[in-house]
Amino acid sequence: MEKHIYDDKNGLDYTLYGDYYLPDLELPEDEEAHYGKYGMLRKTYLMEHRKAYYQMLILQGKLNKYLNRVDREAHERMEVLVIQMAEKERVTEQLKAEQSMLWVQRMNEIRNIAKEIVLAEMIYV
Repeated sequence: MEKHIYDDKNGLDYTLYGDYYLPDLELPEDEEAHYGKYGMLRKTYLMEHRKAYYQMLILQGKLNKYLNRVDREAHERMEVLVIQMAEKERVTEQLKAEQSMLWVQRMNEIRNIAKEIVLAEMIYV
């Protein structure tokens, strides 16, 4: 028996393993994973609640690219929200210089609200 064969009908190569020929299948190349917190949260959500979409991304070799993009966009959205909310709430550098503990408290509140918005809009959908 030959070690490698090619099937003209379906265009696949096969390799002999023991008594069986198994197709030589490879996943497409995906870009390097460099996502952070939001990418990992999105990945977990997809694995638990959107299994078919998660599998499709893996099989197409697009999972890391997708998670990198989600992570980048979520961080950008966080920055924009924090800046806008701080301006609206009048949390300024002057407040930081005069009442630093109040500034820290209000900025933490703003960051927590912005994080909840990003999670609801971009991660858990």
